[in-house]
Amino acid sequence: MTTLTDTRPAAAVPLSPAELPARPTLRDTVDQTLAMAWRSTKKMRRNPEQFFDVTIQPLLFTAMFAYIFGGAISGSVSAYLPLIIPGILAQTALTSCMAMGTQLREDMDKGVFDRFRSLPIARIAPLAGPALADVIRYTIASTLTILVGLAMGYRPGGGVLGTLGGWLLTIVAAWSLAWIFTWLGTVARSAQAVQGISMLIMFPLTFLSNAFVPAESLPGWLEAFVKVNPVSHVVTACRDLINEGQVTAEVGWALLGCAAVVAIFAPLAVRSYSRKF
Repeated sequence: MTTLTDTRPAAAVPLSPAELPARPTLRDTVDQTLAMAWRSTKKMRRNPEQFFDVTIQPLLFTAMFAYIFGGAISGSVSAYLPLIIPGILAQTALTSCMAMGTQLREDMDKGVFDRFRSLPIARIAPLAGPALADVIRYTIASTLTILVGLAMGYRPGGGVLGTLGGWLLTIVAAWSLAWIFTWLGTVARSAQAVQGISMLIMFPLTFLSNAFVPAESLPGWLEAFVKVNPVSHVVTACRDLINEGQVTAEVGWALLGCAAVVAIFAPLAVRSYSRKF
């Protein structure tokens, strides 16, 4: 007698609530974020070309803008350095954090995040980890900008503490702005699209600010925009700290703006990333 065997796949049995993996705790989220940050630093070590923009750009832009525009704007290079060094710091921060969205989109296109989806980790960890690791790049860019300025004869009036304050504010601003580009990386369809949109954001914010020229020298309609440009607040705050060593209201506005950017775009990035999967 021939025995028939049922070869149909067994129906999936839904897991009970007790069998589902527990939601990551705050400590788990921190540990997972640090693990993702370590992964990103390993990628940096294996791809040192990721440091080209944060090493060459501060050297090139600081020397180029100082020697080309110094005499025309301030009368001499030495008189222009207190104006341009904080401006280059802000520009370097903005251009450095642009790469965050492009690299995120490239990882998503390669299927790396498909593996993360199968892991019982916090949704924010794959996003916050690379953002934390990118602080290394912001630190390098900010430090080189200040060192180039010192080599060119710049002497900060705020002393060591004021310079450290402006340096730290630049890094905080870069990390905060990176969440905008992280969100773009989760909603754009390709890395090229992220890069193109990022450039459209970077150029107006950087060049339509008080980073390179005093706002008072601009036409009235442009001066009005420059005064509300968030990059202008960061630049002015850095100047107050580095040149004068004073914690003014502009420093508070800059920090408040950084907190607002993170509060808005970090949840948007996590929500968009979760919808992808």
